[in-house]
Amino acid sequence: MIVINDEAHHAWRVPRGSKISGVAKDDLDEATKWIDGLDRIHRTRGLIQCFDFSATPFTPSGKNSGEDALFGWITSDFGLNDAIESGLIKTPRVVVRDNGRLDADYKSRLYHLYRDAEVQDDFNRKALPHEPLPDIVTQAYTLLGQDWLETRKDWERVGHPVPPVLITVANRTETAARIKYAFDHERIHIPELCVTDQTLHIDSSVLNKAESQEQPVPLTTPVVDDDDERPMRSLTRQQQAEWLRQQVDTVGQSGKPGERIQNVISVGMLSEGWDAKTVTHIMGLRAFSSQLLCEQVVGRGLRRTSYDINPETGKFEPEYVNIFGIPFTFLPHEEGDDTPPPPPKPKTLIEPLRDREAEFGISWPNVVRIEHVYSPVLRLDLARIPVLELNPLDTPTHAELAAILEGKPNMESLSKIDLIALGKRHRLQTVVFKMARDVFDQMQPSWTGTQDALLSQVIRLVEVVLESDRIRSREQDQDEDGLRRRILLILNMNRIVQHIWEAIRFENTSRLEPVFDTHRPLLSTADMRPWFTARPCERTKRSHINCAVYDSTWEASEAYQLDNSSLVDSWVKNDHLGFEILYAYRGVVRKYRPDFLVRLTCGTMLIVEVKGQESDETRAKQRFLNEWVQAINDTRRFGVWKWTVVSDPAKFETHLAAHAGRAPSCFFKSCRRSQRHQP
Repeated sequence: MIVINDEAHHAWRVPRGSKISGVAKDDLDEATKWIDGLDRIHRTRGLIQCFDFSATPFTPSGKNSGEDALFGWITSDFGLNDAIESGLIKTPRVVVRDNGRLDADYKSRLYHLYRDAEVQDDFNRKALPHEPLPDIVTQAYTLLGQDWLETRKDWERVGHPVPPVLITVANRTETAARIKYAFDHERIHIPELCVTDQTLHIDSSVLNKAESQEQPVPLTTPVVDDDDERPMRSLTRQQQAEWLRQQVDTVGQSGKPGERIQNVISVGMLSEGWDAKTVTHIMGLRAFSSQLLCEQVVGRGLRRTSYDINPETGKFEPEYVNIFGIPFTFLPHEEGDDTPPPPPKPKTLIEPLRDREAEFGISWPNVVRIEHVYSPVLRLDLARIPVLELNPLDTPTHAELAAILEGKPNMESLSKIDLIALGKRHRLQTVVFKMARDVFDQMQPSWTGTQDALLSQVIRLVEVVLESDRIRSREQDQDEDGLRRRILLILNMNRIVQHIWEAIRFENTSRLEPVFDTHRPLLSTADMRPWFTARPCERTKRSHINCAVYDSTWEASEAYQLDNSSLVDSWVKNDHLGFEILYAYRGVVRKYRPDFLVRLTCGTMLIVEVKGQESDETRAKQRFLNEWVQAINDTRRFGVWKWTVVSDPAKFETHLAAHAGRAPSCFFKSCRRSQRHQP
């Protein structure tokens, strides 16, 4: 008897009672259980040979693994690069350039989308499903979706029975839910890809439960309707989980539950055994910290659709999978010389001091979002709306992809995607209605009147703004037929929607209602986890945290004044505290972390921001900070909150005095309290 262990990195010998860092106990038990079973078979029958097959022949610890972590019994290696060059699998094509602005590494922003500044903050917060995706993500989906549409047309022409598949790998469940919502509501501007029945949102918890069943759950209830062949809503939870498992396992297989699936949205990676052959496009919207992770994700889409040999060439026909957002290249490991690395910089432990908590601890409300109650009649003063200029450099409208050959992009053979057809498909009135729909979705949860009244007013306001000079394009003088402007409006729709909604919100809000985190409605300095830093810092006297870490000399100056002012009861530098205020800028929701939290002797909580030069973004931060403070004060539950921006450290004491209702004090005279608060 010969045994073949497929995915053998899950089956290896572990000495009983041993622990391996990064490997869960259940995984150790599973790995050992299979090997124990083989040992019993070998003792009873005798095994001639046991062959291990694995793409990752080392202990799956979740960390980067070097050569020293490889299994010691490797005899042969046929890597991914070899498989691509031999034609046994599809050739991956990655985006190498587009007509938009480049990132800091002079690469296309579409190359590793998650690392874009607009994306990472937005995708790492507790967002609701209806909240819009960043424009760069929508633009990426539109470009990749346009290419998917051309592929689908090609497949239909040759009579392919199932559609090509786009798969998305997201960073967290909230992101996946937003992506699903965007497709279901045609926020992605390829309607053929937005068919709800053909989109599969993989719920990992439900899927894991189904896969853990010893026996498949019988689908005794009829699972299809006569009209549309969709799963019946009368299925039990177990049956729904089984139906999901069957769909996932049969994507692209004719006559099976997953045959019509064309859009798969998943959190993390799809399972190793997933063998869909119809994947033609992959969108990566998560961090890719290692080349192995890139290869594992891309590998889910590399199975060939056909293994028929071309009689003229004697080879397989070339097949490709187009990839956005995954930095997939084979980078050779560069060995350095034998010079030892420089010694690490000395680091300081930053932590809350338990004996200071009672006197200097500071707490604050943990606000998830702020909802607005609107006036029944909406108005907009165009003169008060800032001008929004659409820069074509921020909006890639065509991209080029290169096949990976010999470990590098082949720049001699490029595949191109452009969106000219997108502009031709959309009339301006269609664009207006889509924008009005998105503004309506943002406002509807807090609207107390009828939906018809809201929608009619929003459509009118959107038309007024688009017809005014408040939305401008740098190319509008060269755009005779309006095609370029329509494309810019479509691809920057979220940014424009946020701009118009913000104008409506600030001019028509009658009441603010903060929504608090249900699990942790209140945070405090005691919640900060200890951390180390090599940045400049100084010990504190009137702060719960032992040291203040500085990002500038201005911050250091103001920290000294806070520690010595008779107007200050307690203060803390806002670093690793979790005090964040959400704000919208250029259509993207971001996190704003003010510099200091100060409790004045009068009891007022003062949020302090140190800022040298104003910009459009700093003004946006201040608007949302003011809204946050107003909403908290309106609850009358958290005391009095105020905020200030300090542009001159010499006038900092004046700012403190203005909010404390007292005259400025001299910082260089001895303060009684300072004698009691020496560290």
